[in-house]
Amino acid sequence: MLARRDLSELQVRQRLAGKGHDPAAIDDAVARLLEERAIDDARVADAIARKETGARLRGKRRVRMQIERAGIATATAKRAADEAFDGIDDEAVLDAALAKRLRGRDTLADDREFQRLYRYLVGQGFDADLALKALNLRRRPR
Repeated sequence: MLARRDLSELQVRQRLAGKGHDPAAIDDAVARLLEERAIDDARVADAIARKETGARLRGKRRVRMQIERAGIATATAKRAADEAFDGIDDEAVLDAALAKRLRGRDTLADDREFQRLYRYLVGQGFDADLALKALNLRRRPR
C-alpha cells in the first residue's frame, strides 16, 4: 500500500478497514508503521503541498484543505501549506493558473467569462482580492 506513495495514518486505517481487517490488527499495524516511520503525516502533508502548488497551481487555502482532507491535523496542514508558499509569489501562481485557463489569450471575452474565472480562482484557493486584481488587468478596454 505504501510502495506507490506516502499515505497518512488515517488513509492507511481506512484502507485496511476497507479490506475487512480487525480493528485491533489495524491498530497494531499502524503502531508498527509509525514506529518504523513508514507512516509520517508531516511528510505526507509536505508532499501534498508540493504537488498542489507546483503541478496543480492551487492557492494556499485549497492546498491546506487538500492536506486536511487526507486526514492530517489542522496544525500540520497549516505548517505544510505555509512552508510550501514560503518563497512562492501568490500572484505568480495565480497568473499561471489563469494563463492555463485562458489558453494563450491575454484578454477576457466578456463579463460571463470574468465571473466564471473568478469563481474558478477562488475555488482553487486564491485570495478573492488577488483574483479580482488579476482578472481586471485582463479585461478588454471599453
